[in-house]
Amino acid sequence: MNYTINQLRVFLKIVETGSVTSASKELYMTQPAVSIQLKNFQDQFDVPLTEMVGRTIRITEFGHEIAQISKRALEELDVLKFKTKEYEGVVTGSLKIASASTGKYVIPYFLSGFMEQYAGVDLRLDVTNKTRVLESLQNREIDFAIVSVVPEGIPVEEEILIDNKLYLVGTNKHFKDIKTLIYREEGSATRQAMEHYFEDSVPGGRKRLELTSNEAVKQAVVAGLGHSILPIIGIKDEIESGAIQIIRKKGLPIKTQWRIIWMKNKKLSPVAAAYLEFIRSHKHEILTKHFQWYQDFK
Repeated sequence: MNYTINQLRVFLKIVETGSVTSASKELYMTQPAVSIQLKNFQDQFDVPLTEMVGRTIRITEFGHEIAQISKRALEELDVLKFKTKEYEGVVTGSLKIASASTGKYVIPYFLSGFMEQYAGVDLRLDVTNKTRVLESLQNREIDFAIVSVVPEGIPVEEEILIDNKLYLVGTNKHFKDIKTLIYREEGSATRQAMEHYFEDSVPGGRKRLELTSNEAVKQAVVAGLGHSILPIIGIKDEIESGAIQIIRKKGLPIKTQWRIIWMKNKKLSPVAAAYLEFIRSHKHEILTKHFQWYQDFK
């Protein structure tokens, strides 16, 4: 066999995208060029890698196995490239992270020093909902995920970053005045914590309002639309200005922990490994410099 690295990349992209056309767009190649690379690659195997069903390309079982081997081979080649750079004193490559929405108040402080130290690293940070974060993690589209609750049924490893404290808030401190509760969307860790608290602690009968981000919930609370349970880390300015009041109740604050997680059986790239080492080495320094107010808040 005499296949090339480019043929491995082309075939893997066809498998990932499900079509030659889509693969050609993502690879910035013409469709005929991708088709030629696919044919040259397939010709080296006695068992077919793909089949045409109408005008749709279908990857055979054998093709999927070859795709997995190709993926591992390309990952090892990247390791080889990065390892060479490491010995030259340079770490380069991409660091891919997805964070649940409230994590945007935490993760930048755990990235700035690393990005300054490793100027050759490119960062892709996707701040989205928890469901999408976990999908990206399981699909191995990212190196790390930032979440406040360990996902059930997904084998992961973790590094704790900082406590996540959630308080009941409104525009006044009178609990009896609560008529409307403002929730995050279904699947949000903040939503789950809030539902659990009100289910156990407060009789029902109040109106419910559902919004799709902590920022939207915060603005709704400031506008007087209702009360909610929010992470204190995202409402510092509003508390200091008096726009939001904390309602002190038994069972609050609810405490979870922001953590960085990665798939248990995933081999970290040199960039990802360097970032994890940076977090472990500098965590105390980062917490003291940027989050002392938060850790002291009662």
